[in-house]
Amino acid sequence: MITATPQHLRVLNGSFLVEHAEDEAIALAGPWISLVRAPEGLTVVRELRSGETVEDGEAWAALYSGDTAHGLDVPGMLALLLSPLAQGGVPVFVASTYNADLILVPRDRVEDAADVLRAIGHRIDL
Repeated sequence: MITATPQHLRVLNGSFLVEHAEDEAIALAGPWISLVRAPEGLTVVRELRSGETVEDGEAWAALYSGDTAHGLDVPGMLALLLSPLAQGGVPVFVASTYNADLILVPRDRVEDAADVLRAIGHRIDL
């Protein structure tokens, strides 16, 4: 049973890309919002640069739950967000921090994501 309470999320400014870093030195030196190292390599979430173009569906919007930061011992905080998004057919990529979660949704689906989350009591600032 999920006992977490509704959360307050805000959409961060800008659009973001999720990439697999071929060159770690370049990735670490660049402007990134999240880095995740795994056995298969480094995943980088970074802001789309001015003038940079991407294919449809590659740009992501970032919903940040830092305004309702939570401890690591609070069960269900992320599930309370991801389950409704999955049921609503909204793809996600998640990067978690010590206190909060960064939930990326396709840029062209951010309104859909906000509608789904608001419908179950979350507060979303676009």
